[in-house]
Amino acid sequence: MSTITEIVDVEVPVSTAYNQWTQFEEFPRFMEGVEEIRQVDATHTHWVTRFGGVTREFDATITEQHPDERVAWTSDSGPDHAGVITFHRLDDAHTRVTAQMDIDPEGFAENVADKLGILDRRVKGDMKRFKEFVEKRGGETGAWRGDVDRPGT
Repeated sequence: MSTITEIVDVEVPVSTAYNQWTQFEEFPRFMEGVEEIRQVDATHTHWVTRFGGVTREFDATITEQHPDERVAWTSDSGPDHAGVITFHRLDDAHTRVTAQMDIDPEGFAENVADKLGILDRRVKGDMKRFKEFVEKRGGETGAWRGDVDRPGT
């Protein structure tokens, strides 16, 4: 299991950064290798990804979500991964977005990519593209402001 952490400061208010991140179906516009995400319901998504010529489909559950603060998830099937995205207000017009992901690579290509730091660079690129995407738009493509409490709370 590898842990990847990446931080990016975006020049938008915290609510804009958070609102855009809740638009999972937009992820293919800035995440390399993500071909499609379908929002099944408030806490479930279905992903189609492509890496090293291999297409994978899997489901993930949003395990915690609090407006302008955090979104956490874990995979239900397919590649074993989990993570959290946190949003920190720097001032009225700037937000620090931190991604922390635990990934257990599946298959030969993903294991090699992990050992060579390719997965880490991919997340870094995804965060940079998120920054460019949200700043260029100047606003979010939508929003989901609901709360999802951690299991057991």
